[in-house]
Amino acid sequence: MTDVSVVGAGPTGLTLACELALAGVDTVVVERLAHRIRQTKGGAIQPRTQELLELRGLLEPMQARAMSREPVGGHFALLPVPLDCTAWDTAHPYVLPIPQWEIEEVLEERATALGVKVLRDTPVTAVEQSDDGVTVTAAGQRLEARYLVACDGAHSTVRKLLGVPFPGRPGTFTAVLADVRLASVSDLVPRTHGHISTLTREAEGGWGMLVPLGGDRYRFTGAVADGAEPAKDTPVTLEEIAGLLRRVYGEQTVPAELENASRFSDATRQIDGYRTGRVFFAGDAAHIHPPFGGQGLNLGVQDAFNLGWKLAAVLREGVSADLLDSYHTERHPAGAWVLHITQAQRVFAAPGAGADVVALREVFTDLMRLPETNRHLAGLMSGLSHAYDVPGGHPLTGHRVPGVDPALFRSGRPVLLDLAGILPPALGAVRAEPVAGLPGAVLVRPDGYAAWAADTDPDLDALTAQPCWSLLPVGRQASTGPA
Repeated sequence: MTDVSVVGAGPTGLTLACELALAGVDTVVVERLAHRIRQTKGGAIQPRTQELLELRGLLEPMQARAMSREPVGGHFALLPVPLDCTAWDTAHPYVLPIPQWEIEEVLEERATALGVKVLRDTPVTAVEQSDDGVTVTAAGQRLEARYLVACDGAHSTVRKLLGVPFPGRPGTFTAVLADVRLASVSDLVPRTHGHISTLTREAEGGWGMLVPLGGDRYRFTGAVADGAEPAKDTPVTLEEIAGLLRRVYGEQTVPAELENASRFSDATRQIDGYRTGRVFFAGDAAHIHPPFGGQGLNLGVQDAFNLGWKLAAVLREGVSADLLDSYHTERHPAGAWVLHITQAQRVFAAPGAGADVVALREVFTDLMRLPETNRHLAGLMSGLSHAYDVPGGHPLTGHRVPGVDPALFRSGRPVLLDLAGILPPALGAVRAEPVAGLPGAVLVRPDGYAAWAADTDPDLDALTAQPCWSLLPVGRQASTGPA
């Protein structure tokens, strides 16, 4: 029996597989597709996700594959004021532009190097649960595991097989996303990759966004705003793309080749419970929303970082399985908030907006120029302002911990920091110089959030009561008595 079966080899599933394998958890990934789709979608790694990837040494290989462009600020609802993340304490204040398939390649290389089995061309057809485990039937195989995590996207097969409702609102439009080569371009086509507000355009009852990828290659997003839309599963054709480009960018803009394409909508849905028995849901299998600001991929990867260390603690360190309930407690509100802010952006960004919305855009754009407003929105869109609601304890508890050497977290274990010499040596804390904004001592979870903190006179009973305490080798020894 495998420890964990992960269904879906996208960024969420592969991140989770890396986290589990790093902790020695036997993991298999099941993927219905035979080959990875080489499409430039979901290609924006937000600052908080970059911080998490850097903790595991995964950011550098992604930076090496990133698309070359001048750093530009993020956006809120495509409005023309860049969001400034330099106001936050982060080493990565700009979005990292990289195609999703490149992200997946880096993650799969790391996962397989750690011993993860990735089974492609293996669609799931049945899921059965018992008190002891989960059995998945996929491509005629029966795979048994102690836990299963569904990371299989917005149309999750696992979710449907288990009859888990996916409440929310259906989409109000369907749009295309395509990688294209252009044979000729008009003066309306952007030549450089600036702020997203400079790349979008509405004309002739259609809207579009062309993002330069180098040479004659572009990523095109667009739709007709005033006519019947094709069904979401209707194949995208070169003729359809050509018609949209003519509408928005003029007769001179002509596509030469359609490399790949897909459709998406602005549907907003979230499951009520991220756990059903021994099955967990992460990424788009748990939540979908309008694609503003590259939130979806980042939200899923952050789901994986949260769940990974908790499953490992239960499976490898004997921590109570009650810890697994905190995955829903922490990540459901995080997902709900992203749905909330993307819904708000829909109002500003919807094509064909009337005079009232145009006036609202102008007022809000002025507000975004205020430093405090800009910082607030930058924190929301980048994930840098996100914190977990942890009652009691130090005010830092539940917040991300910046300014700490990422190399300390390569093993995927928590780190106990003593920044003021206030902890007994027997605890085996990492002694470091004080960091501005941090208290005297901090127990940092494997996902970079503070589990416990103290300024002076630390409560050691509260420290050793933390679930991630048992992941500290020295801490486990010290918790039973002096070393």
